[in-house]
Amino acid sequence: MARRLFPAVLVAALSVISNAGVSEAWWWSPGWRWDSLFPAPAADRGRDEHRPPVSSIVTAKVYRDMFPHKDDADCPAHNFYNYTPFVRAAELFPAFGAEGDAATRRREVAAFLAQISHETTGGWATAPGGPFAWGLCFKEEISPPSDYCDATSTQWPCVAGKSYHGRGPIQLSWNFNYGPAGQALGFDGLGNPELVAGDPDVAFQTALWFWMTPRPPKPSCHDVMVGRYCPSADDVQANRTAGFGLTTNIINGGIECGPGGAPQAVADRIGFFRRYCAMLGVDTGPNLDCAHQQASFG
Repeated sequence: MARRLFPAVLVAALSVISNAGVSEAWWWSPGWRWDSLFPAPAADRGRDEHRPPVSSIVTAKVYRDMFPHKDDADCPAHNFYNYTPFVRAAELFPAFGAEGDAATRRREVAAFLAQISHETTGGWATAPGGPFAWGLCFKEEISPPSDYCDATSTQWPCVAGKSYHGRGPIQLSWNFNYGPAGQALGFDGLGNPELVAGDPDVAFQTALWFWMTPRPPKPSCHDVMVGRYCPSADDVQANRTAGFGLTTNIINGGIECGPGGAPQAVADRIGFFRRYCAMLGVDTGPNLDCAHQQASFG
């Protein structure tokens, strides 16, 4: 039975969504060649038969148990974030959930699902099943404060009349994210950004593209979670240590990490992560928060 989002709760949920993805803006590096990361179209990259598929970690049943309310009538994204598009998207990124030992693979998948759950949450403190049972409730930023167009990005120029506000599981934002995401995945990210909230396959693909793609001087979230992150001298000085907290820093560090950050938002991300790790039978690893990390890379 669908459960109703009470007005005060809905306002709180919307406030989270309206901030989602905002600081994804700050990792863009001028001159970075996205095509060097994707030598072939995404559709041409199959999963290595020797790598375990994500479906071996998150079965359809586990996915249902993780997101028991995502299809409630009061969740705007109901019937959008289904299991099959998630698995299909993961197949385009064969290293996702497939590098390292069994614990590392499970922990990475839990981390990804926790981050997208926070970005799309419809939960609240006393929600049925707890606040961390309400991931994947939203698919689009509510009442965005702007169209997220950075006119200085000449490589990824905005299209007139288009808004690049947060959409999809990771709440992809800004023209200089939509442009390269579209180029990598084979859709017109600048001319048709609405597709990220209209096609569940594309939605999950953009989230995994963001997760898997390094953005120098930032590492990818994937590299952090599989132990391939090599901190620079600046990273060491800034206390950017490997762990789930660093993925939060990569995603939204400018708002949530360091002194004066957003500890409640960070705690929400960690709450999802703890829940999914428990469901997948793996520990969380160290460095869960980013309160003592500087957010600015490079």
